[in-house]
Amino acid sequence: MSVYWPDYKFSDFENSVSRLFDDFFKDLNVERQSGNNISRSSGSRTNWAPPLDVHESEKEYSVNAELPGVTKEQINLDVRENTLIISGETKKDEKYKEGNTHIQERRYGSFTHAISLPRNVKTGDITAKFENGILEVKLPKDENAAKKISIQ
Repeated sequence: MSVYWPDYKFSDFENSVSRLFDDFFKDLNVERQSGNNISRSSGSRTNWAPPLDVHESEKEYSVNAELPGVTKEQINLDVRENTLIISGETKKDEKYKEGNTHIQERRYGSFTHAISLPRNVKTGDITAKFENGILEVKLPKDENAAKKISIQ
């Protein structure tokens, strides 16, 4: 007797769409790391990447990373070699050490998301705030770097 899994075809479609977006983000020079790319490390620790949005206005870029259940003290923000790196670590709640966990959908362990920055970002003027589980990073543009040189 064979079993038909209706989600199988949807899974193929979902993977195709993911590849399409991965190619799109490569062109934007943004490293996309979704929940599908979670990898296990030693023990019960997990490496994951927070989902984020990148928006551009005339004066700045804004990066919003979703970090529910994370405290400000657990977040590291760094700029190295023209790359914005959001990283940190979350730990499993100690109050559930005893007994059995039947469902665990929350993420624990190290997280990292790296984004290549455009050349016109003023890295010395980057600001960030963390509120209600959302990290908002403001990356002001250097207006002089974006100006075109006119040839006389």
